[in-house]
Amino acid sequence: MTGANRGIGYAIASQLAERDLHVITTARDAEQASKTAALLGARGLVSSGVCLDVTEPDTITAAVEHVLNEHGRIDVLVNNAGISDGNQRPSSIDMALISRVWQVNVLGAWQCAAAVIPAMRASGYGRIVNLSSTLGSLHHMNRPTEPAYRVSKAALNAVTRVLAAELIDSGILVNAASPGWVRTDLGGPNAPRSVDQGADTPVWLATLPDDGPTGGFFYEREPMEW
Repeated sequence: MTGANRGIGYAIASQLAERDLHVITTARDAEQASKTAALLGARGLVSSGVCLDVTEPDTITAAVEHVLNEHGRIDVLVNNAGISDGNQRPSSIDMALISRVWQVNVLGAWQCAAAVIPAMRASGYGRIVNLSSTLGSLHHMNRPTEPAYRVSKAALNAVTRVLAAELIDSGILVNAASPGWVRTDLGGPNAPRSVDQGADTPVWLATLPDDGPTGGFFYEREPMEW
């Protein structure tokens, strides 16, 4: 999974490992990825660290090849890596910052999904979970703050839909999750939800049974308005 070294990402990795999945924690820095895996290992959980930068396609390819060489399959992808543009206004935007947000939140997740789908197709099984946000829901999009983040998460929801449509009946389920407003570096200390609460729906989607939903957007395990 991407963005596993802290916050919601670490909570998701922990909960998946507690369900006996071998979790591959990735980070832009190989040492950081290994440290995260070691933290899980110290708790008796099975994990490995791999270097992966979602803005660098070569590292995505290398990470996937490494996992397949070591383990022979990839069952679950959790796209958690994400950044925000803060309180800029949509009428006076920093294009360089918007491009960075788009690259990480949309293209990075999309490229990671595309990289693992061939292996999932070969095994007839896969779960892809895209960490979206209530801020990306058009239904709830009534404030101008964090415009690049909001638009990127709306786009990630669209990526979720088109991938799910292509992969119908393949055994691969693709869904998006809103963790809610969570106490993390991104969400801030005043957020009402813990990282474990935020991780619950993504973990549920990552471990769906074969007849589970696909192409959906969920919050607290219930469908959310697009």
